[in-house]
Amino acid sequence: MDFKDSSIVIKIRRRLPDFLQSVKLKYVRLGYRYASLAPLPLLLSAVALLLVAAAAATRWSAPLLHFGSTPLLPEISLGLRLAGIAVFILLLTVYYFKRPRPVYLVDFACYKPDDELKITKDMFLDMTESSGGFSEETIQFQEKIARRSGLGEETYLPRGIISRPPNLSMEEARIEAENVMFGSIDALLKKTKVDPRDIGILVVNCSLFNPTPSLASVIVNHYKMREDIKSFNLGGMGCSAGLISIDLARNLLQANPNSLALVVSMENITLNWYFGNDRSMLLPNCIFRMGGAASLLSNRRSDKSRSKYRLLHTVRTHKGMDDKSYNCVYQREDSSGQLGVSLARELMAVAGEALTTNITTLGPLVLPLAEQGKFLMTLVARKVFKIKTVKPYVPDFKKAFEHFCIHAGGRAVLDELQKNLTLKEWHMEPSRMTLHRFGNTSSSSLWYELAYTEAMGRVSRSDRVWQIAFGSGFKCNSAVWRALRTLSQEEIDGTCNPWVHCLDRYPVKAAAL
Repeated sequence: MDFKDSSIVIKIRRRLPDFLQSVKLKYVRLGYRYASLAPLPLLLSAVALLLVAAAAATRWSAPLLHFGSTPLLPEISLGLRLAGIAVFILLLTVYYFKRPRPVYLVDFACYKPDDELKITKDMFLDMTESSGGFSEETIQFQEKIARRSGLGEETYLPRGIISRPPNLSMEEARIEAENVMFGSIDALLKKTKVDPRDIGILVVNCSLFNPTPSLASVIVNHYKMREDIKSFNLGGMGCSAGLISIDLARNLLQANPNSLALVVSMENITLNWYFGNDRSMLLPNCIFRMGGAASLLSNRRSDKSRSKYRLLHTVRTHKGMDDKSYNCVYQREDSSGQLGVSLARELMAVAGEALTTNITTLGPLVLPLAEQGKFLMTLVARKVFKIKTVKPYVPDFKKAFEHFCIHAGGRAVLDELQKNLTLKEWHMEPSRMTLHRFGNTSSSSLWYELAYTEAMGRVSRSDRVWQIAFGSGFKCNSAVWRALRTLSQEEIDGTCNPWVHCLDRYPVKAAAL
């Protein structure tokens, strides 16, 4: 393949499509449907309360309900008033037990690998050259990508890959998975002081490594969890699987009162390192690195006082019905039989379409009314009345969120998202610094970003956090959190935050990225 025709080069330089040019009204309506359904039970209960209170407080013969000496409504007997009160109590009881339970993020922990697994750019390039599996042109191509990737000098790779020669075996893949999972879970249990047998729900996501027994079973066995635990193992769902896991855990917590849910997000690199010369499959080698995170969710009201965040919204967008979206991230063998993940040249366009759908649906749930009004007026003028002279209005999501955790998928993607969402460098800092320090850790990158935001002392009570990630399929998923308390610096320094030991070197200047 000629270097100039490389699909990777096209993907890196291609920009996301303009957000507002492809907005569809059906997704705006979907967002408003979500927003309108949320307070409906509360509204009905309030109306019932008002009517019953009026019936209980008067015989409907008060002066206000008379016109002269003529009653406007017939008197309601005592029996009917008591029946009304009973119906109200019944409705209130049903609502109490059927209402959505609040879901709290008690805490989370990110895995920090041992220093012996650190790899610099020069070490990565030396490893690439010494492997003997790449042509000279392919080595030069990887060097170009590595230098421009936004990754720093302290990312991590598993032992099986950095060994000489590489040992890409099932045993090494299991070692990597266990180190990541147990490392993050141990840190989480230490922070929260939770007994593993108190956990009733377990959700594990790892896209490319799905052994038998499952990774969920590995965790259950290691921590000797209870026999009736509801465990789920999500595979093949890409970098956005972490938020899919959160959404699944939320639904399970709605159906299982007084429960704790453990969510583990990770990726496995050992068996998915590509040793071929197809450039559409080389980008993961250059940017994906070792990492993982564990989070503890609860629906117990007694856990609110010690929890960090409350989950407000999850919005999931799946474009898998479209063949172009479905095929843009695809695991396959190349012409020589080497297994890898191929990234199509349409990736950025597909990601832009999924992003547009997701944030258009999310907007009515989070944006202030003034922003929604401006957006709707310009959208209707352009889409319904076909007035092309009306300039599209980009909603200011900075008025809806204080903090942004955007999946650290790559430098070019972050640049384009910053431009499309009109975000400042301060808002992008957690994503860029996570990419620099830890690389693309797939579904766990959002948690490294939130850990960075906490370590910087930026999170205050009532702050809103937006997590957004992309994944194969093609998917774009969002989660919105509200901080329940302000974290003290003493509390941050005393935790297993992966940033506390290197925070003096961050943020890195733009010239060094």
